[in-house]
This record gives sequence, C-alpha cells and structure tokens, in this order.
Amino acid sequence: MKYISTRGSAAPVSAERAILSGIAPDGGLYLPETLPQLSEETLAQLRTMPYRETALRVMQPFLPSFTAEELTACINDAYLRFDTKEPLRFQALDEKLTVMELWHGPTAAFKDMALQLFPRLLPLCKKKCGNRDETWILTATSGDTGKAALEGFRDVPGTRIFVFYPFGGVSKIQELQMTTQQGSNVAVYAVRGNFDDAQTGVKRLFADERLKKSLKVRGIELSSANSINWGRLLPQIVYYVYASAHLSEGEPVDFVVPTGNFGNILAAYLAKRMGAPVGRLICASNENRVLTDFFETGVYDRNRAFYKTYSPSMDILISSNLERLLYYATDGDTAQVAAWMRELQTTGSYRVPVTIMSQLRAVFGFGSADDEDTQKAIRLCKRKSGYLLDPHTAVGYSVYRALPESGHKTALVSTASPFKFAQDVLRAFMDANTDGFTAQDLLSMQSGRPVPQSLSRLKDMPVRFRDVIAPKDMEKVLG
Repeated sequence: MKYISTRGSAAPVSAERAILSGIAPDGGLYLPETLPQLSEETLAQLRTMPYRETALRVMQPFLPSFTAEELTACINDAYLRFDTKEPLRFQALDEKLTVMELWHGPTAAFKDMALQLFPRLLPLCKKKCGNRDETWILTATSGDTGKAALEGFRDVPGTRIFVFYPFGGVSKIQELQMTTQQGSNVAVYAVRGNFDDAQTGVKRLFADERLKKSLKVRGIELSSANSINWGRLLPQIVYYVYASAHLSEGEPVDFVVPTGNFGNILAAYLAKRMGAPVGRLICASNENRVLTDFFETGVYDRNRAFYKTYSPSMDILISSNLERLLYYATDGDTAQVAAWMRELQTTGSYRVPVTIMSQLRAVFGFGSADDEDTQKAIRLCKRKSGYLLDPHTAVGYSVYRALPESGHKTALVSTASPFKFAQDVLRAFMDANTDGFTAQDLLSMQSGRPVPQSLSRLKDMPVRFRDVIAPKDMEKVLG
C-alpha cells in the first residue's frame, strides 16, 4: 500500500515514510491510495472483539511492512497507563444516547487514544526506513494535543518534541499540564495569537526547504504529532470501528463529534468508508462555527471574528483535516483540492460546488453551541442523567438535542474529563470565582467523582517552561 498527497504533486510513499514525514512535500496531507474494506465476517468478529485486537485488525492493512508481533507490542504498551480495562468506556444516558468516553489515558483527553500509540510506531518506522536521523516533532496545540504528545514522546530515544500553544488560549489546567512536563527531550512555547497562528507557523516550518536542508546537515528530520500526520489519525479510526461494532444493533450508529481541526470526525468518516456500521456524523462546533457555516453554505471562510470560549480545544478557524475530506468528496481530484488550499492561503476562503455539498450533507449533520448553550447543556445533562460533561462534550450534547431525532442509536464522543476544565464546568452550577484546583475539589464534592490524579498533582509540580514568543520567532527556537 502506498500513500499519496491530497494535492497530487508529491510522489507516492510507503506508510512508514508518510508517518515519518508528517506532511507531503507539496504541502498536502497523506492518505492511503485505497481504504481496506471490512468484510461481513470481520464485522461479525468485531462485535465481541477486545479493543486491542480490534486495533491490530484495523491497523495492520494500513501498515503492511509491520509484523503482527510488532504491532501487537506497540498496541499493548500504548494502553498500559489507562485507568479502565478497555481504553474507552461507554456510558448510556438513555435508550438512544450513549457517551463514548475517550479520556481515560494519562492526560485525561481523547488525544491519548492515538498519542500513546503513535510514539511507539515512529521508532519502528525509522528502523524500517534505515533512518538514523534524530526526529524533531513540531506540534501546534489548542490544548489537549500538546500534553498528550509531550507525554507520549517523553524520553523516546532519537526524538525531541517542540509544542506551541496559543498564549492565553488554553485552560489553566491545560497550560500547567504542558509547562510542568517532565522529560529531557521536551520543549514548550506559548505563542502570541490564537491556535491558527501557531498551526500556520508549524506548517510554515515544514514547508521551509532551507530550514529542512540545514537541519538535515545536522542529522535532524522534522515530523508532526498533529492529526495532519497519518500516524496520529490511523489509531483514531480504530475507536470508531470498535464503538460502531459494539453499539450497533443491526443498524448503523450515529456519532456526535465535537470538533475544531476536523481530525476526530474525519476518523469516523474513514471508518464508515471502510464499511463499519457508522451512520450520520454530526459535526458540532462552538462559537467559532467555521465548520458549521461550511456545511451550511458550502463556503469555507476563515475571515471572521475569533472567539475564546469555554471549549478552547475547539477554538480553531483553519480545520486542517477538512482537506482530506475534500479529497474524497471530489473522488480524488487533487488538482481541485490544491486549488482550494491555495485560495484559502491567499484569500482566506474557498467555495465548494452545490453538487459536492449535497453529497456531504447526506453524511454530515452540523450545528453549533455558544458558551451559554454549553453551560445549559452541562446543567441539563446533569439534571436528566446525573452525568457530568466537560465543555467540549457539552457542545456536542447541545447540538444533538437541537437536531431532529434520527431514530438511530447515537454515540456522543466525549473528548475530555470534566475536571480538566473544572472552573468552566463549575460555572454552569454556581457563581464561583475560584482557581482551577479549588474548582476541581468543589466539582468532585458536587459530582461524587474523584479528581484524576494526573490533574490534581499538577499543583505541586514545578513550572519548567515560561517562554512566550511571536509566531515569526518559531524557527529561532529550533536553533
């Protein structure tokens, strides 16, 4: 199996080369030339298959040079530090709606589902490519990816990781998770601006041939831990295959996905294209409703006000993984995808034809929720079901309740522990102006649930990283 660029100007590469590179030389994102299909026999087996076995079954066709033993070892190691028997947990709220909790890993966010596995795949990819260069991981984060990547790559031999997050654009707990990170190979920088400024800066570094050549002379190769990297996206497909197989009762399962960068919901779309029993995909946005407007109008336009919200991991105006969806929506018309991406870069917007949008709307539902809607959703879910939502999952819950019922069983994708955003969750119930750790304790008393140890211990950890830089200075920190 070869991997091709969404923009069509880069030569096809192997899976391991696609993972090592992160992004194609033409600026496009890698995708497999064909998607493996799940047979009826396989789907029947998946209904009772444990998560780790499902991961092996789903991932192996995408990584043909990996042996079953190699992949099994990576998968088993990846999920050792989760606090549940299976890496994810289901919580039924009523007959139709089930919460799919993806945050039982070491950083209390769904990014652990992929970023505990990806750092184990990367060294094997290097070995298979005969690559002895040191790998520098550059990652922009809106909050959760940064900590998960830092934790995943901490002290991994032959790697260094640089994380860039928007200054003032993440929760205090998220910031402390990153700035207190332990490890000899990690570096964290706050970037003046928003997530899109940080993400654009990282993409600019990947596109800088002069920089890459100068690093190559020093025996250094760049890669990424964002979902623009196929090695990050592939493990996310697994949990949609697993969830749809286990929740399906003879009909497809709908998924409500709170999303900003479009990677999480794209993984669900790829699982659906592979034949998993996935039904409608509900794209839930916060007040930065660039994706909602795209599905509504067919125009993707980043030229708009940017809002800091209670769901900061979704405060994004440039949704990178939408490029992969456009590749499939155009039946692989890489020239058209490249043209739209050029328009986005030069004018900040592009328009997709009505015929293509009609096809997309047959698969994707959409909606948005502002901060007031989010707080209402947290209160309502707690009152109706006794269940506590984090602000991102609450966006999904709000959008779900505003849409007409499909009649299908629906999974609400829960992306983070509510204790990670304790101050904002607490505001939904009381007028309490407290620090994050006091808010965690109050929330624990109110909900009867313990604060995850990985979050409560942050108050005693020393801050290691305090630098705040301008986007134009991101290259300088690479030396």
